[in-house]
Amino acid sequence: MRNALSALLLTLLLLPNPATADETAIQGVISSQIEAFRADDFVDAFDFASPNIRRQFGTPERFGRMVRQGYPMVHRPETLRFGDLREERGRLWQRVIVTDASGQTHLLDYNMLETDSGWRINGVVLVPSSGVGA
Repeated sequence: MRNALSALLLTLLLLPNPATADETAIQGVISSQIEAFRADDFVDAFDFASPNIRRQFGTPERFGRMVRQGYPMVHRPETLRFGDLREERGRLWQRVIVTDASGQTHLLDYNMLETDSGWRINGVVLVPSSGVGA
């Protein structure tokens, strides 16, 4: 019995963790969108947006204008790090820490939506600075 329990626990530890797979996929989507922003490829960046965001902005050009004006730290980040992936009220949020060209650190929460095409970005919220380091 003890050997069977040990074997079961070992098997469970070796199975891929779906949360880790989702986290990897989510971070890949965010990284890919930011790389597209860095290249001013707003058509590609727009592909990583959720259907709702795509309807809201209509065209990659409008979407790109919004990003350049409202989220310059995301358009041209110097550094990018990922914080926690968390669920709040049934929605997944990925914390992203970016440093802009002037050296200022920004915290952003990316709302992620799983679609038939994979994970998509469903909105970004700039987290107010609390005066504490990231």
